[in-house]
Amino acid sequence: MGRVTERRKVIRIRDGAISTRPDTLVAEEPLEIRLNGKPLAITMRTPGDDFALAAGFLVSEGVLAEQSDLQNIVYCAGATVDGSNTYNVVDVRTAPGVTIPDITLERNVYTTSSCGLCGKASLDAVRTTARWPIADTPPVRVEPELLASLPDRLRAAQRVFDRTGGLHAAARFSEAGELLDIREDVGRHNAVDKLVGRALQSGDLPLSRAILLVSGRASFELAQKAVMAGIPVLAAVSAPSSLAVDLAAETGLTLVGFLRGSSMNVYAGEDRIALRTAAAQA
Repeated sequence: MGRVTERRKVIRIRDGAISTRPDTLVAEEPLEIRLNGKPLAITMRTPGDDFALAAGFLVSEGVLAEQSDLQNIVYCAGATVDGSNTYNVVDVRTAPGVTIPDITLERNVYTTSSCGLCGKASLDAVRTTARWPIADTPPVRVEPELLASLPDRLRAAQRVFDRTGGLHAAARFSEAGELLDIREDVGRHNAVDKLVGRALQSGDLPLSRAILLVSGRASFELAQKAVMAGIPVLAAVSAPSSLAVDLAAETGLTLVGFLRGSSMNVYAGEDRIALRTAAAQA
C-alpha cells in the first residue's frame, strides 16, 4: 500500500530569506480498476480506501447498488513484469446474477484526479441508470444556518490536508448536521467515490437522508455520483457547473454552491432549504 504523504526537498523563500527544507506532499499514484478480471478504468488517486474507491466508482457507473451485489475486492498480485504487487491494481468481483453493463471501448476510460470521467454520457445516461429516485419522504429540510456551519466542520476533520494543503474532501452529514463520514483524496471525485463505496460496503445505500459536502466545485460528475447514491442534498464551497445544475433540476437534487460563511447560492431543489425561516430572520 502506498503512503498517503511523501517528503520532498524544497527551496523556501520568505521575505527575501532563502532556505532549504523538507516539505510534506500528498501522494498521487495510479489505480487501475478491473471488473471481474477485465480492465475498466484508471484513476489518479491518493492511496488508501482503494476498495471503497472502486466500489463507489461502480455505484456511480450503475454496476453496484447494494452490498449483496459485491462479492469481493482484491489487489491483483503480479501486477508488474517481475510479479510483485504494487497495490495499484484492484479487481472487483460482482455477485452471481449481477447484470454487468456492456463495457465497450468508450467505457474503458482514463480518468484524471481532477476531472472525473471525461466525455461521460450526459443527462440521459444518469436518468436511465439511477437505481433510486431522489424521493425523500418526508422530505429533508435543512436550515441555512446548519449548512453554513458545515464547511468549518469539514475543514476541522481534514487530517491530511493539515499536513499537505493539497487534498479535496467529501463529507456525509445527517440532516441534523451530524458528521457521519469523511474521505480525502487528491481528486474530488475520488473522495466522493470513497465515501459512497464505504456506504455500499456497510449496507447503507441509498443515502436518502444525507447531506453531501465537497470541498471544491460541484461538477457534473459529483452531481451524478450524488444522484446515483440517492443523496438528496449536495453542497459545495465553490461553484457548480451548468451541467451539474441541469442534472440537479432534472433529478430533484438540491444543489448549493458558494457555501462560504453565512452566504450560499441555491441552484436547484430549493424546497429542501428552509428559505422562509431565513427570510424571516433577515
